[in-house]
Amino acid sequence: MLKAKAAFSGFSVDDLAKAKAFYTETLGLQVDPDGVGVRLHLPGGGTVFAYPKEDHQPASFTILNFVVDDIDTAVDELTGRGVQFEHYDNEPKTDKKGILRGRAQNRGPDIAWFKDPAGNFLSVIQNGN
Repeated sequence: MLKAKAAFSGFSVDDLAKAKAFYTETLGLQVDPDGVGVRLHLPGGGTVFAYPKEDHQPASFTILNFVVDDIDTAVDELTGRGVQFEHYDNEPKTDKKGILRGRAQNRGPDIAWFKDPAGNFLSVIQNGN
C-alpha cells in the first residue's frame, strides 16, 4: 500500500498572474507562490496546485467545487464580482442565474458552473437544505 504523507491535486492555467488575481481577488482564497506555480488554500484545509502551461487546454470537467450554504447568495455575490455563470438549455436546464435546481427536481444538489480565466470549470454547489 502507498504510504503517502499527504495528497493534493493540480491543474494548469495559461496565465499564472491572471489565475492568481482571480483566485485571490474574485474568489477570496489565500494563494501562495510555490515553485513554478501557486498553491491555492481551499476552504476546509485542502490545497491545490496551479501551474502555468504553455500549451494549456482548459479542463472540460469541473476541477473545483465550492460548497456553499446558499447558492443564490453565492451566485449573486460572484456575479457582482464579474463572474459569468454558464447557462444550459438542454436537460437539465439552468435557470436565468445559471443555477441547476437539482434539489427541486430530485436530481441532486443545486449547482452553478463558471470558468476561471484559463477556461477551467469551477462550481458553487449547495447540498441539502
